[in-house]
Amino acid sequence: MVSPTQKLRAGIIGLGMASAPHALSLLDLKDKVDVAGAFGPTEARRTAFAQRFGLPVVDSADAIFDDPSIDYVVILTPPNSHLDLVKRAAKAGKHVLLEKPLEISLERSRQVVETAERAAIKLGVVLQRRFRPAIAEAARLIGEGKLGEIVSASMRLGNWRPQSYYDEPGRGTLARDGGGVLLTQAIHTIDQLIALAGLPTQVTGFAITSPVHSMETEDVVHAALRFGNGALGALSATTAAYPGFPDVIEILGTLGTARLEGDGGTINLMDGRSIELKDASADGGNGADPMAFSHSNHRAVHEDFLNAITTGRQCLASGLEALKAHRLIDAILRASTMGEAVRV
Repeated sequence: MVSPTQKLRAGIIGLGMASAPHALSLLDLKDKVDVAGAFGPTEARRTAFAQRFGLPVVDSADAIFDDPSIDYVVILTPPNSHLDLVKRAAKAGKHVLLEKPLEISLERSRQVVETAERAAIKLGVVLQRRFRPAIAEAARLIGEGKLGEIVSASMRLGNWRPQSYYDEPGRGTLARDGGGVLLTQAIHTIDQLIALAGLPTQVTGFAITSPVHSMETEDVVHAALRFGNGALGALSATTAAYPGFPDVIEILGTLGTARLEGDGGTINLMDGRSIELKDASADGGNGADPMAFSHSNHRAVHEDFLNAITTGRQCLASGLEALKAHRLIDAILRASTMGEAVRV
């Protein structure tokens, strides 16, 4: 834990398309954090990043891990590299803000979380949609019992990705990404559903690769969920829904219903009240351009992570929280393979 008034120093590893909202967020927070260096394996990416954002770059990851002045590392590399990089950060005593998913399998994801816990470093995960104001407000109202007992909790993700998206080397493969729509896109909505209704205890479902895409992993998934209190739910996720639609979460309770769509939503209570949940940040990325969204929620992730470092509290989107989404995803895929209901 450091002083709340102390300016932190960060390093960035990974300068692909996911780096832009993080760079913009760190520039917004320049009164709280300095970027000591950013690294990508190709000189062209380092040059382009430096020219676009005016942030310093370094020519090796060692320059970041070996710099004792750097407090934390933002890791934006492909999922299959996360465990090794988190181990390096832990050895160097640096906190980690990690792009989702944790890793390519449930076991490797557990190792990521355990590595951070053993080293007593903060592990935040970039599940930025957890920071949507509508989600935060809905979680507060549900926690206060405004909906009564939850009887059903469901989600639907209808994204569109053209074949060119999956033609990129490694995209949607087990070796690099660990899976398809569940780990790469739906993990955000799954994380929100768990934040609102808790982790299901049992699932059954189907996951396929549709004729829309030529890829190794799943692009259409449907699952039935059962929660610990007996509530039921449904999960639907795809990247084959042209041209792409806002994600939807519905929570039905004994006292009312919460329906969240995209950045906003409405809570309708049986006593006649209606509560509008709005967000002006215009989150998106559900169509052909996966980066077509505001960086405001990414900035909220960074602010929460900085506060966790300076106060010693847990991150809102911590490694343990992200692991819940991985457990559910793993259970759905096992249920599809086994053709029977699976405990989460």
